[in-house]
Amino acid sequence: MKKELRLLFAVASLIACAKGEQGASDTSSAAPAAAAGGEVQPQAGGKVIVVEATSDEKGNYFTPNEIEAHRGDVLRFTLKLGVHNVHFLPDSNPGKKNLPPASEMLQLPGQTIDIPVNFEPGKYYFQCDPHAALGMKGELEVEDEKH
Repeated sequence: MKKELRLLFAVASLIACAKGEQGASDTSSAAPAAAAGGEVQPQAGGKVIVVEATSDEKGNYFTPNEIEAHRGDVLRFTLKLGVHNVHFLPDSNPGKKNLPPASEMLQLPGQTIDIPVNFEPGKYYFQCDPHAALGMKGELEVEDEKH
């Protein structure tokens, strides 16, 4: 079991390092994501929407994996169990602007990544990079009207 955990950590570290080495995607207009553990406050009238990232006997998943939000809200991805990240891939969101870069890996239970919702109204797709092939994906719908 210890050997498996070390291997999992090594793979997660390699993925995180590889993400850092990938170059020239334009994120100058991207929504800033807080570093793991950093909190972002919602805008006036906004709310914090907590999304848990989990690996367990049921699989790898986000809860909830379908989210409705408004501009000014904050998505707070919280690690429940496993090693996960959050990535709004440009390929899955063609033509969408202000996509945040892939987050750091969440590795300790309770660790969080905050992503401000400053996207235009519409549907956005996100995933956990290491577990996307296993179905760890989600959908964010940004509503036009206020709360």
